[in-house]
Amino acid sequence: MIRVILVDDHAVVRMGFRMLLQAEGSGIEVIGEAADGDELLQLLGALCADVVVMDLSMPGLGGLETLRRLRSRDGAPPVLVLSAHEDAAHPRRALNAGAMGYLSKRSAPETLPEAVRAVASRQRYLDPWTAQNLALSQLQDSASPCDVLSEREFEIFIQLARGRSVGEIAAQLNLSPSTVGTHLYNVKQKLGASNQAELTLLALQWGVIEA
Repeated sequence: MIRVILVDDHAVVRMGFRMLLQAEGSGIEVIGEAADGDELLQLLGALCADVVVMDLSMPGLGGLETLRRLRSRDGAPPVLVLSAHEDAAHPRRALNAGAMGYLSKRSAPETLPEAVRAVASRQRYLDPWTAQNLALSQLQDSASPCDVLSEREFEIFIQLARGRSVGEIAAQLNLSPSTVGTHLYNVKQKLGASNQAELTLLALQWGVIEA
């Protein structure tokens, strides 16, 4: 059996994924669930998983930061990101941060077990929609304007665009407020924004957050 941990902040969503993965004959067992990255990191100390299926947008420790922390752990299981983000920026960032696969939530339900099996075998997996978006962004040289941001700056940019304060982001990412403030300054300089409201408008315009 392939042992899976589900990570999503919506219990109903986790229930649906559990039912899909544990269908008769799937060869997959969900051994644990977490609502955010912090819970996942705690679970991994007690459970032996083959694959982590994780959303990117979660309260507390976000998906990209969780991926970075998993990458620094010896023997961490491979991660399949299952996300509603359909822009090219999020899958590119997730893969760069250490994800083994990326599956859009708009994909057909039967692709989820297929993706889990591929990732459990340490094979890269991208659903056709995501693969096409990434390929087109490269062929058309249409990289997202926020690609100028570093990984940490992108993480902070997303949180700021969602209306979080510097103090909240500092606590979430275990950084000092002054460090977050420095990143905020750099983000605004690179993106040509003068305040947090403009960052939110840019994020909505580029499709990296949802209205």
